[in-house]
Amino acid sequence: MRFSTQTLLLQLGVVLLVVLLSGAVHAWLVYGRIGDEAENQALTLARTVAADPDIRTGVQEISKEEGTPPADVLAVGPLQAAAEAVRARTGALFVVITDETGLRLAHPDLARLGERVSTDPSVALAGKEITTRNTGTLGPSAGAKVPVYSPDAAGTIVGEVSVGYSVESLSNSLARDIVPIAFTAGGALLAGVLASFLLRHRLQRLTLGLEPEEISTLVHDQVAVLQGVDDGVIGIAADGRISVFNAAASRLLDLPDATGQDWATAGVPEQLKQLTQPAARDAEPVELVAGGRVLVASARKAWHRKEDLGWVVMLRDRTELQQLTRQLDAVGTMSTALRAQRHEFANQLHTIAGFMSIGQHDSAKEYLARISATGPLKFPVEQAELLQDAYLQAFIGAKGVEASERGVSLRVGPETMVRGHVADPQDVTTVLGNLIDNAVSAAVAGSAADRWVEVELLDDAGRLHLVVGDSGDGLGAADPEDIFTEGFTTSAQPVRSGAGQGLGLALVRQLARRRGGDVRVLEHGSEGGPGAVFMATIPGVMDEGPTSSTEREDRSG
Repeated sequence: MRFSTQTLLLQLGVVLLVVLLSGAVHAWLVYGRIGDEAENQALTLARTVAADPDIRTGVQEISKEEGTPPADVLAVGPLQAAAEAVRARTGALFVVITDETGLRLAHPDLARLGERVSTDPSVALAGKEITTRNTGTLGPSAGAKVPVYSPDAAGTIVGEVSVGYSVESLSNSLARDIVPIAFTAGGALLAGVLASFLLRHRLQRLTLGLEPEEISTLVHDQVAVLQGVDDGVIGIAADGRISVFNAAASRLLDLPDATGQDWATAGVPEQLKQLTQPAARDAEPVELVAGGRVLVASARKAWHRKEDLGWVVMLRDRTELQQLTRQLDAVGTMSTALRAQRHEFANQLHTIAGFMSIGQHDSAKEYLARISATGPLKFPVEQAELLQDAYLQAFIGAKGVEASERGVSLRVGPETMVRGHVADPQDVTTVLGNLIDNAVSAAVAGSAADRWVEVELLDDAGRLHLVVGDSGDGLGAADPEDIFTEGFTTSAQPVRSGAGQGLGLALVRQLARRRGGDVRVLEHGSEGGPGAVFMATIPGVMDEGPTSSTEREDRSG
């Protein structure tokens, strides 16, 4: 028999046993509760009857007489009438009244009047109340016996009252209550059977129909495979030791093999440790910057049956995706700007064609001279002519179009001097694009009426120096170093896990430092503007242009 079939049969047996036991115990408890309620109800009714002044007086009068009145006299007497009225009103099986010797003075069966009761009345006649479950002349019942005291002599017992409810009525009550119990048990059994079949199907699907011995062999084989995958895998045992730290994890985190170290004191980023906290069992994947890379980390709790195996942390590299996304954003922005330029050029050509068609040649010449003086590009960026590199012109011009749509004026600072050519557009796009985007967002959120962003660029021996300022409200109470940590964002919206927010400044600083440069805050900014000023230095991203020795001397000066 296959392992999955054995598991299915075992589960079905356990589910059936649990449902039957639970149903039986619940039915037994319900029956006991109904019986207790019947006894308490009988006791309350017996106390009420025994405390009735007419009942006490009637019993005392009969007890004082010598002998007991005949049954036909008792049948038409006030005690019989009162007891039957109570029994009919409450639905009790019997309401019996006796004298101090236990002889019946009132009973549902008139033929039993004057006879001794079938159950022992001595406890009640001794002055104690008692609840009982026994079988009398009317059948099994749950009842109570209460003494009847003389209305004249305090403490003198002149008889007792017995009240009982039929066990058959208790069974009927149980039958009414057992219906939802049966439905619940049936539903639980059905759910258990269905879950067992689903679990069997899932077990077969997850194990691909393999037996435990085959799975054990595969586990041993896969240990070697873990060292060859591109994703980082970190295994944390139940005792907190790192049991798996594959080569990819070491490469992505830029750390040596940490196998055997304590997870709490290992040199891994704190974000990874937070993922393995008990409160983060169902936490979503998080993004972090480590070793100059953007990583997506997720953690899962590992169990084998009921055995806690610890945690498994997976690391995936998203650095290239982040850089590609930034490049695509830049290309999209420039494409939008160029599309607008194409429309503008088309309009200019139509204007020239109109002048020529009506013979206004002089006007056409003047118009051509005027548009020639403005240059081939007309981005909404002040002093864009200070940029000699075509890539920087296009990129900052496109950013100017994007900023203008948000009501922000983008300008190039007067100290800008870029005579070389961008040799590494990818890193320049990442750093400059992040700083400009953050500055535009700060300007939009700021309280200043005049919204602007100013960029100054200077190249020197292959280095590109960037200074970006804005009209926003500054960094407020934030520490200048805290804004370069993962999770900090200039967005007014909360950071959503996996959305890529809160990583820009941390990434650009690590990127610049990996090249030997840096990104830092020059000015903290103030409320009402001007806002914060950031400076970035990126070595090795520029090629020197064909400038003369005089120009190089001027630039050095």
